[in-house]
Amino acid sequence: MDIFKGIDFNDSFVLGWSSNTTEITFKIEASIWPDSPHYLNPKPDEYTCYRKCEIQFTGFTSYSGLVEQSSVKPNNDIDGSFDYGNIDSLIETNQGFKVVGEFGNLEIINGKVQLKIYT
Repeated sequence: MDIFKGIDFNDSFVLGWSSNTTEITFKIEASIWPDSPHYLNPKPDEYTCYRKCEIQFTGFTSYSGLVEQSSVKPNNDIDGSFDYGNIDSLIETNQGFKVVGEFGNLEIINGKVQLKIYT
């Protein structure tokens, strides 16, 4: 999908997620590469550009397979921060979207996806 061009999900980290009847939101620390319009020069201690963002799904008719965040044990990183692993895959399907990671095997029927980069 064009909105994720230059974002490496295998090197990005899920910081949390939430859902309700109208919206599913993933908070991510995204690994962003130069072919993305969201790329900035990496900080001195960074491998590439990392930026916090949200991936938001809205307008869907239904979804299944999303695990409650409270039932997933976070990874404790060396710097003391926590994350919930990576997004193993995020694809657009004929029916909507499929998103796989430690948060479950999420299937979203219909809807749209947005990427919001934090400033």
